[in-house]
Amino acid sequence: MGLDQLFSLDNKTALITGASSGIGKHCALLLATAGAKVALASRRVAQLQSTVDEITKLGGHAKAFELDVTNKKSVVKCFDQVLEWSTPTIIINNAGVSTNGKLLDHSEEDWDQVIDTNLKGSWLVATEAARRLIATSNSGSIVNIASILGERVIGGAAPYVISKAGVIQSTKVMALELARHQIRVNALLPGYVITDLNREFLLSDAGQKILTRIPSRRFNDLEDLNGPLLLLASDASKAMTGATIAVDGGHLVSGL
Repeated sequence: MGLDQLFSLDNKTALITGASSGIGKHCALLLATAGAKVALASRRVAQLQSTVDEITKLGGHAKAFELDVTNKKSVVKCFDQVLEWSTPTIIINNAGVSTNGKLLDHSEEDWDQVIDTNLKGSWLVATEAARRLIATSNSGSIVNIASILGERVIGGAAPYVISKAGVIQSTKVMALELARHQIRVNALLPGYVITDLNREFLLSDAGQKILTRIPSRRFNDLEDLNGPLLLLASDASKAMTGATIAVDGGHLVSGL
């Protein structure tokens, strides 16, 4: 395989959860640019259409699908609908939520919302994807979007931190059990990535305090995820499974 084809996603289809904004939307545009047909999935289907239109205008192929990752029936229905359109062999497990507040102030509802979306949701999507891939004798790549907070602790976000630690461990378990089926499962661990949702905070005084803890002294842009995402999604990583790749400017190794 030539270097020009190493990261190509031509003739592949990717399913991306939580694709209505942020990292999920960026993933959709990136993988479409690399040649993949892209199935964008989210509870907010209407918000997916602008990205579908953008990909189509660029000459790509994309379609929007409704998906609630916390609901098994919704997950099964989404895969049924996507398979009528194309067979996804790349799964970007991105859907996620967070909640802020001190440990003892979090309600049971806060816990359920975050754990069900981030951990249970990624498990439901990944296992359903694996069943479909095995049934059709397809190899595949599942990329779980975790976080550096799955490996380090901060205050004020307990359910999120716990959920992402679970995603990292579930990635390793899935990698172990699915390798014999030629299904790779890896995790991407973003650090602080500037998006429309957090831009104001990261540029505030509080955000600048976080910046001093990052060895590179910069927050990541969405484009910083491009190389690692294409690596894990493409055949360039065909010998990688169970890996966790941090994209954080050295934050994890800083000890701060």
